Amino acid sequence: MSAPRFRLNGQDGVSPGALPGDPARSLLDILREDHGLMAAKPGCRIGRCGACTVLMDGQPVNACLVMAYRLDGVEILTADHSEAGGAVAIVRAALIDENAFQCGYCAPGFVLALSALFDRAPEADGAEIRAALAGNLCRCTGYASILRGALTARDRLRAAREPAPLEGLGAQESPGPACSRR
Repeated sequence: MSAPRFRLNGQDGVSPGALPGDPARSLLDILREDHGLMAAKPGCRIGRCGACTVLMDGQPVNACLVMAYRLDGVEILTADHSEAGGAVAIVRAALIDENAFQCGYCAPGFVLALSALFDRAPEADGAEIRAALAGNLCRCTGYASILRGALTARDRLRAAREPAPLEGLGAQESPGPACSRR
């Protein structure tokens, strides 16, 4: 069996690394041990805490439950990705601005879970946000600040999608071509 190859944080052709022949290695171990990516954290190692959340083909997954044999041809995005623009950067900034976390151990998982939610449901309401975060635990902070940060992120993402008003146009002016009838 050849080592699976996958796309990691925008880089093509990544292989698991040191033990490519072990199909039972977890993605969490591959990320941390082989690639030095530390945002996905070992927490419960049974898929209940969300500290190891990554995006696999755009969907949040627990890296502790994804085995090496499932990686062939997939795209993995971690919170380590310095150029993770778009929703990831906006969500991260909103959570920071709302003081959503104390220790930050769980923060990468929350950021990626919310980014995936807003990619598929840009107008998610409070109930949808809570449902999307159900697999992420925070032991330090009350969830009110995390939910406030999520709502702030949603609003900022909405504002980023709206077209900027055309400069120089008053309320009564039209951006259409000027023409006159004779």
